[in-house]
Parts: sequence; structure tokens; C-alpha cells
Amino acid sequence: MYLAYSVLLSLALLLSTPWWLVQMLRHGKYRAGLRERLGTVPERLKDGGVRPTIWIHAVSLGEVLAVSRMVEELQARLPGWRVVVSTTTDTGQQMARQRFGEGNVFYFPLDLSWAVKAYLRALRPRLLVLAESEFWPTLLHQAHEMGVPVAVVNARVSDRSLPRYLRFRRWLQPVMRNVNVFLAQSEEDARRIVEIGAPAERVQVGGNLKFEVNPPAGAAFVDAFSAALQRDEVGPVIVAGSTLEGEEAMLLECLRQVLRNYPTATMVLAPRHPERFEAVAGLLKTSAMPWQRRSEWNGEELPAGGVFVLDSIGELASLYQFADLAFVGGSLVPKGGHNVLEAAQFGLPILVGPYTENFRDIIGVFRRAQALCVVEIETLAPTLLELLGDDAKREQMGRRALHVMQTQQGATQRTVAALMELLPAEVAAESRA
Repeated sequence: MYLAYSVLLSLALLLSTPWWLVQMLRHGKYRAGLRERLGTVPERLKDGGVRPTIWIHAVSLGEVLAVSRMVEELQARLPGWRVVVSTTTDTGQQMARQRFGEGNVFYFPLDLSWAVKAYLRALRPRLLVLAESEFWPTLLHQAHEMGVPVAVVNARVSDRSLPRYLRFRRWLQPVMRNVNVFLAQSEEDARRIVEIGAPAERVQVGGNLKFEVNPPAGAAFVDAFSAALQRDEVGPVIVAGSTLEGEEAMLLECLRQVLRNYPTATMVLAPRHPERFEAVAGLLKTSAMPWQRRSEWNGEELPAGGVFVLDSIGELASLYQFADLAFVGGSLVPKGGHNVLEAAQFGLPILVGPYTENFRDIIGVFRRAQALCVVEIETLAPTLLELLGDDAKREQMGRRALHVMQTQQGATQRTVAALMELLPAEVAAESRA
């Protein structure tokens, strides 16, 4: 089975080479770390096996943030150990290097035998930890063959992925047997993980690590932005985060309606993908609104009655603290939504569109607590205006959001405790001492 998988994956990569080249040339995607993706282990990772190592894979920015407290806790409990983190996306790589240090971060190799073996042999991990739903057959098989225990943390199966997994359950089942423990985000995720082929006795509910992401540390840009808001008397501030194609035009139309009542309102607009920064800038050029790019801003006057485009990586979470309202994108278009927790940690009233299935459990918790509003395209502007005109209602929603965050704690401790059980008994005992 693994040979057939490797042949098919190799063939798929070969046939799709023109597409990958176009993505590299036009958008600069996948170019960074290409040698690492192809199995070349960077020198910064090689320490000759001096320190025992834990390898954690977090695909993108959201997963990196989710595992950050877990990494910190592991480092605190195992001071003589090394924790290395791999990512797939460039945004995840940048954030991981900021959080964990460049020497401990690398690009995830292609799931081909020779590439995976190169990293397993160089790192010789005592534990392999995969975040969310990374069931890579070759990696899991090779880790099992080398006697490396494997855990999948913050595990989930989205509505969109479930039918595909079930279609290949027969082939997925032996892959899942290579995992020692699955720590699901929720009871529903645990049920789905078993349904797609995981041994039931290896599945437990660990909780959602994303509820415990540390607020971002202060930075010079954040201080400058805060000072500019006070100096320029800009407001109210609406932060529209992680927006996708099609949403920016809707949000600009919404802002036009808001400006009739609040002429100094400003929208911080943060496109989800860096390759779309130029397209969003092009849209704003034709909008007749004042606007400013973060990449060209040096502390000058903010665009009151306009848009501040956050064309940067890793700064969105720190700007939510200045918002009067937050809208979380990927939800007005059928893409499944994005994480609302970065806004909720600051006690903000939050709006999302109707498409939030990728975060169904998180959204469900907030909706039951009346801590966010779900809006349609036609109700986005009226809801914004209603909340901007009612300070008490905004504050109440914000307090509820913060309360939800506080009541969902504990996932990190449960996850780390389960991971420690996979390490040699003497190591686990020392960490508890």
C-alpha cells in the first residue's frame, strides 16, 4: 500500500509540476525552503543527537499559534530536550521562527520515503507530534518502523473533509494504526476520528489548544499604531481579519454605509493570503476612499474615513485590541471561516458570516453564549451600525466572549500530560518531580 501511495504521489507531483512552477514564479509560493521540502536537512537542525528531540508539525499560522503554549510547556518540563517545529506554509514558517527561534524551525518535507527518512535519521526524534489532521501515510509508517511514538494533537475532522476520509477509510485505517494517541478537540471530533479508522482506545478528548493562545507580545509597530489612533482621533475602528477573495468588496460597501454615521471610522483590512495583497490594493485604488498600506506606513496620519491595509504577516492578532468591533473573514464566502479566538481574547464583539463550518465547535460555543453575531451579506452593515450605536450591547458581547475564553482553559495541560505518557517512564517521572 505504501509503495502504491508513493508512486501515485510522485506521479501527481510530476504531472502538477507546471502548476507549482506558475505558483512559484507568479506568487512566490513554495519557493522558500524548497531544498528542505525535498529532503535536504538544514545544518542548523543537526546536533549529532546530543539532545533528545521532539518533532512537532504545525501546517500553517493557525496551527503554529495553537501549539505555541504546548511547546513552551514541553520546554519547561524537559529542559535538556530540543523541540523542533516544521511548517508547510510561509506564513506559518515566519511565525514559528519568531516564536521558537530560527534554529529550531524548518519546512515540512514531501511525504516521500527518501525525504521523510532524511529528517527522521537526522533528528532521531523521541516523539513526533502532528497538529490537527495531518495524517501523512509515509511519515507515520516510517516513524512507526523506527519506533518513534506518534501523537495527533488538537485533532479534528472538518465537515468538508469527513466525506473524503470516509471514501478512503479502507486505506486510511492502517495508516491511523501508526498513531499512538489522538487528542481530539471535541467529542464530535473524537467520534469522527474513530469513524474514519482510528482505533477507538487510542482516541480521547484533549480540548482545543486554540483557546489558550497567548496574546501577542507588544512591538514597536503596535505602539506606533496606538499612538497614531489617539493622536489622529480616528474611530470607531473596525478590524476585518483574514478576509478572502470577494469579501473585501462587500466590506468596503459596508464601510461606506458606516461612514454616513461615523465619518472618521477606519477599517483595518487584513487579507488572509499574502499573494492577494496587491489585488486588494488594486481594489482600494478604485474605491475613492483614503487608504494606507501597513508596508508603507511610518507613523504618519491614519486614514480616517478609510482603510488601513495590513499587508504583513503575524500582526493581525495584536491589532484586534484596538478594535471597537471585529469581523472574521472566510465566512461571507463559502470557505468555512477562520479562527475568532484572536479577537475574543481581547473581549471584543465579533461578527462572522454564515460559512463557519471549519470552526463549527468554536462558533457553537460562542453562539450559545451569545458572544458573537452571525450575519448575512445584507445584514452586515445594519448589524455593524446597530452595535456601534449601542455601547452597552458591545461591552456585553465582549464580556461574554472573554468569559468563553476563560471557561475553555485546560487543553494545554491535558495535551502535555498525554504526550509525557508516550516518553520513557523515567523521563515522565523526572518531569513530574
